[in-house]
Amino acid sequence: MSNQINLTPDNIQQVLGEQNQDKLILLTFFSAQNPDCLAQASILSNLATSYGEHLIIATVDCEQQQALASQLAQQIGLQSLPTLVMLKNGAPVDMLQGSQSEDEIKKALAEHLPKPEVLLLDQAKQALAADDLNTAFSFAKQAYDIDANNTRVKLVLANICIQIQKLDDAKALLDSVDEQEQDAYYQNLCAKLQQAQTQQESPEIKMLSEALAAEPENDDLKLRLAKLLGEAGRKEEALDLLLSILKRDLNFASAKQDFLEIVTSLPDGDTLAATYRRKLYSLLY
Repeated sequence: MSNQINLTPDNIQQVLGEQNQDKLILLTFFSAQNPDCLAQASILSNLATSYGEHLIIATVDCEQQQALASQLAQQIGLQSLPTLVMLKNGAPVDMLQGSQSEDEIKKALAEHLPKPEVLLLDQAKQALAADDLNTAFSFAKQAYDIDANNTRVKLVLANICIQIQKLDDAKALLDSVDEQEQDAYYQNLCAKLQQAQTQQESPEIKMLSEALAAEPENDDLKLRLAKLLGEAGRKEEALDLLLSILKRDLNFASAKQDFLEIVTSLPDGDTLAATYRRKLYSLLY
């Protein structure tokens, strides 16, 4: 269900009632004739997406629901449009009268909503549930950058890293979890990591690695090994091999295309992608 709701006499008890006791309700009085209301409506729509399940934006259209708007206006002492009222557990906890910027609204919401890292973690979980690993990684990494000591953030980020085959990062995150915080979720992730690490050491990779050790200048072997390493999640090793080929011949077989495909597969904000993109550009230009 959307967390943006137009209030009516039929749904007001449901929206403001017990089923939403654990959420912050942002009650907004709106008029399509008021330019400030129109501008603020766009801001509120963005905030609804950002705060997800923790926030409900309930709009009272003062023109279409005149009787309801009049009744609520008297109860809260409405003096101007637009007006925002924050409700928690059915009671007002804050009020913003007049036009507000997005930053001003966010500052007020921060007094009554979970911490930013918790909100980001929720967004990461939602993206993970939708199999959007790139977006999930981005949100979880932002949460980790805010609070690197939060065990739940570490575990969710480690889970995502395993799925996008950033296994060294996943291992570092799991190794940093305190012993008393090593719950069933932690144990499950350790098992997943071990399985993923085993899959990275296929017999074919071992065979090609040994062949390349005997012929270290053989670019055909490098290219074949790089493809397998990339598929196994050992992307930095694959990029190193491909870069060594490109340093000698920018047009060797599919080396450039394979290199770019690996870089593109890395999540947004990944330092590995930025590093190797710069290395390739230095060769090209």
